Amino acid sequence: MSAVSTITKTIWQYSELLSQETMEFLKGIASDCCTVKNYVYAKYSGIKSLSKLTPVYNILNEMRCCGLREQLNLPAVYYELAIADAVTDIKARWGIVKNKIGELVTANENLNANDKLYLRTVLKLNNVYAAILNHQEYEMPRNAKDLDINVKRLNNLLCRLTRRYLTQPKTDNKDSFRISPNGYSYKDGAMRVVCRIPRKRISIPLKDSRTFDRQIQIHIKENFVALAVPVETKIKKHQDYINTVYIHIGHRDMFTLSNGTIYGKALDELVSPETERLARKNRERRRMYTIFEQSTESGDTRKADNIEANNLGKSKYVKQKEKEKTRTTDFINAEINRMFKTEKPKKIVITKPVVKDKTKYYSKSVNRKLTRNFRSYIKERLAYKCQIHSVELIEINSKGTGRICSVCGAEGKRQNMEFICENCGLKTTIALNSAKNIQMKYNG
Repeated sequence: MSAVSTITKTIWQYSELLSQETMEFLKGIASDCCTVKNYVYAKYSGIKSLSKLTPVYNILNEMRCCGLREQLNLPAVYYELAIADAVTDIKARWGIVKNKIGELVTANENLNANDKLYLRTVLKLNNVYAAILNHQEYEMPRNAKDLDINVKRLNNLLCRLTRRYLTQPKTDNKDSFRISPNGYSYKDGAMRVVCRIPRKRISIPLKDSRTFDRQIQIHIKENFVALAVPVETKIKKHQDYINTVYIHIGHRDMFTLSNGTIYGKALDELVSPETERLARKNRERRRMYTIFEQSTESGDTRKADNIEANNLGKSKYVKQKEKEKTRTTDFINAEINRMFKTEKPKKIVITKPVVKDKTKYYSKSVNRKLTRNFRSYIKERLAYKCQIHSVELIEINSKGTGRICSVCGAEGKRQNMEFICENCGLKTTIALNSAKNIQMKYNG
């Protein structure tokens, strides 16, 4: 079997400014797709529908006959993809439930090895799992037939845990929808998409001449649309990528390597001012919302209307927020690319994330910074770049990489951004000390 030589990535294409009529049409399609998804969530996310989720055609066939499409007057190219997306979301929710139950089974000291084997086996078999949840007859799985277990007790446990953790998805996203290739065509530099009137299409002028033949996600903006297009890109193999790179991912500086090199230096200086600006803006917006509500309740409609017209809009707020976010993500991607080009890694070693007291931060400013530190985005992009360049990304446990001195192994002190070891006299940055500890731990 040949090795995978491509990877899917998302590229973006943008429309020209669109007329109000076109925007209203697109918003209407997105709203109807949202309605379809919520209908599917309500009808098929329960235990009685678990056996119908695979293949998706089971639900598609039922939904074609339920009358909802005719009621909404929604073309099939949008309707069926909305159904498929909803089923995918439901299956993902079931996956979360199964993983949670699996974790609880592993941690349950009242279960023996045979009990755990039976429960794990059932969680892997949808037809058996569904039969148990619906109290139906089922054939005992082959590797569980000879186990000495109390089947009724274990099935009841499975039902209780499922009821506890299974929730119904819901969406209020009316800003995007998917369209299949037979739902659009190209003519005169525009994408022409199916509308509600048979044999008629709506024209969406594009800023470039690229054309595609795959499912596209349409994201509705203020007066234009952004098209998210999944494309296959070749995985690159570099003969000169031979090094192992040890990286500490930090809040202030993005990457600190064990050799002392820093990439994404002073990332915090890029993120923090925007974090504080948003905090100030949100405080002011909350204050204006409060005054608006008080004015409405007291009958001062003139003041309420004035506040609503001049202070409660989100257009400028969202635009500025997206602009700053794009500036930060562009910086992050550029620095990751620079690191690859300079360091030529064959392997990259980082630490797994540690979550401790994740809901308990005593400083609001710290909480805001942690919310917007882009750490998850950085790791996501690093993982993607590793795939693109055939670089192995290794995550090790972070224990022993923070407070331990990288020279003598004694426990040191961390003061602001500095690491100080009173045992051997080492004075360095916390980030560099951690990166060197990552190197030693991986090689030790």
